[in-house]
Amino acid sequence: MWRPDAQQRDLRQLLIHRHKLVVIRVRVKNGLHHLMLNRGMQLKRKLWSQAGQRVLRELALQGWAAQRRRDLLQLLANLDEQIKTLDEAVEQAAKENPQAALLMTQPGVGPITALAFVLTLGDVRRFRRGKQVASYLGLIPSERSSSQRRRLGSISKQGNPFVRMLLVESVQAVNRLDEGFRKQYQHRCHRKAKAVAKVAAARRLAVRLYWMLRSNTPYPEIAHIESSSRNGVVGTS
Repeated sequence: MWRPDAQQRDLRQLLIHRHKLVVIRVRVKNGLHHLMLNRGMQLKRKLWSQAGQRVLRELALQGWAAQRRRDLLQLLANLDEQIKTLDEAVEQAAKENPQAALLMTQPGVGPITALAFVLTLGDVRRFRRGKQVASYLGLIPSERSSSQRRRLGSISKQGNPFVRMLLVESVQAVNRLDEGFRKQYQHRCHRKAKAVAKVAAARRLAVRLYWMLRSNTPYPEIAHIESSSRNGVVGTS
């Protein structure tokens, strides 16, 4: 059985620590949004622009509401600085890891997703097929079958929820930068709900990354193999 070594366990802590801080930062930002909403203002993403930040800081608040704004803004500044440092550490670790560097040749897959995928799968030789990887990550739909009909339900959500979340989030960037991948995703969107299509795309991405590692093949070559194979040897098994 494969077990991570001390360095791999430490890198996992780096990724987890960064993720936890990002979650806290989201909560802090939500708190600032609520302050604006209480004054009848909803800027959404524009709140984090220079103009939005100026509006927030100039908003007339008194008492504890003003104190809350000061504290949240200070927390946000501290978190931004801490997360920036961790981002740089993740990027450096991913560049130094040959497998993570290989996965980053896939357009839309950054150092966080690449490193997390490598650290989670470990020795890819323990998986014989891409379907086993998808199952390991909890990206296989549950199945309810009868004598007459086979129905697929929601994904099992077994395995590592952090890596599964990263893969689902990466789909948007991969779709934007990888034309072949985007076409398949859009085709699925015509037949399935967008959320279902997104999970299916995350599953396909996971299997592709697995085959890149298994065959030690960078993105350009693996994409060519996919497009030229009638049976979809890569990405379907």
